[in-house]
Amino acid sequence: MSRRNPLVKKKRFSLKAWLKSRSFRAGGYSTAAVVIVIAIAVAVNLFAGALPSAYTHLDTTASGLFTLSAQTQQLVSALDTDVTVYWIVQSGSEDDTLKELLDRYDGLSDHLTIEKKDPVVYPNFASQYTSSALYNNSLIVVSGDRSQYISYTDIYVTDYMSYYTTGSASTEFAGESTLTSAIDYVTSDSLPKAYTLAGHGESELPDTLQENAESEHYTFASLSLLTEESVPDDADLVVIYAPQSDISETERDMLLTYLAGGGKMLMVLDYTENEQPNLAAVAAQYGMTLEAGIVLEGDATRHMRGSNYYLLPEIDSHDITDPIRDGGYYILTPVARAMTVDAGLRSGLTVSALLETSADAYAKLDGYAMTTYDKEDGDTDGPFVLGAAASEETESGETAQLVVFTSARMFEQATSSLVAGANDDLFLNALDWMCERASAISIRTKSLDTEYLTVPTASASLLSAVFIGVMPLSFIIVGAVITITRRKR
Repeated sequence: MSRRNPLVKKKRFSLKAWLKSRSFRAGGYSTAAVVIVIAIAVAVNLFAGALPSAYTHLDTTASGLFTLSAQTQQLVSALDTDVTVYWIVQSGSEDDTLKELLDRYDGLSDHLTIEKKDPVVYPNFASQYTSSALYNNSLIVVSGDRSQYISYTDIYVTDYMSYYTTGSASTEFAGESTLTSAIDYVTSDSLPKAYTLAGHGESELPDTLQENAESEHYTFASLSLLTEESVPDDADLVVIYAPQSDISETERDMLLTYLAGGGKMLMVLDYTENEQPNLAAVAAQYGMTLEAGIVLEGDATRHMRGSNYYLLPEIDSHDITDPIRDGGYYILTPVARAMTVDAGLRSGLTVSALLETSADAYAKLDGYAMTTYDKEDGDTDGPFVLGAAASEETESGETAQLVVFTSARMFEQATSSLVAGANDDLFLNALDWMCERASAISIRTKSLDTEYLTVPTASASLLSAVFIGVMPLSFIIVGAVITITRRKR
């Protein structure tokens, strides 16, 4: 039986002493520090979670897939009416790319709301807005009495034309362009109406042009001034597309009267051997002189290889052309008619060149009868303007606007496809500029094609040697030197 040593006193536990002990204070400080750090982390995460995606998610995609254009930011941030974007998607099947895009839209305005609608839970919801086939990850944009359905098949656009030459199809993401267009549509007070002049052998607008314009909610109607006393009052603009013969003096005066009252007009002219003095008079009234001949380019860097009548003009800065310039695209103008901009303009009239040739360009006065593409004596020297925009404030306070392009062939699908559709965008941008729809000026689709880094074999071998051999060996040597130095101290 063991006995307690009388010399060893039992130490009683004292809570008060423990609370005052150094170990408790050290532990308390550590605990408090951990709690504070956790609280800060939670607060930062909550704050970051409340920020728009544009500030928390960096867009590192090569095509700027999630970077919203200035047009979209301007339109959405300026909303003064409520817009709801219904995301028709089954739970768990959300498209990540579309989700990121919608998050960025949501952060631009308090008037914009993104709301999910699961078609399984709400099977009849979409039928009140559309009778079209419903696809998962589609959108319905609603504001007041207006709505627009955006099919998933319109958000992801696949071009199979390249399949026959490259063996692969090209897919582009049109989420921003379709959604911004829909928001513009449901919030617009009125939609623009364009009249296309008829009766002079005009060509039909190419299907792609008309479809793209209609997707931006333009409506088109034919106009024969031979049966009208004036341009209709509801005309937001008049389009003259590739007339083969001249207009009459009466029609000329009616168009000039329309412009003088603040009208808007787009003239797309082709080279023709028929003289068109009355059309030329309309352009001349606004500082543009139509010259004789077909333009050829003497600078090899400003035309397509082997075809110096397929021009790649300089793109000047203007609201119409800036999105194309900023995107680094070309404009292609085949068989263009020569035009110059007058130096002395009347007060109040502003004319801006949109497309210009180099000073080495020249115009063949023989037109289609030319016997050589080389420059000859008698050819008119450049430079020439192939597109220009004029504006002038009228006595009524309205602004007259006239845009002239001197090649209708540039808007044919075969031509525009050679420059990734930039010619089509130019046409739409001109319409939007005249109708004061700056927010609708073309927002390009963005490529989803994978971009590969191709490294030559010699370079690959060198890089392998550096990363597999040289760098690890260097770290070992440095580590050994540091270790030996420390041991000698």
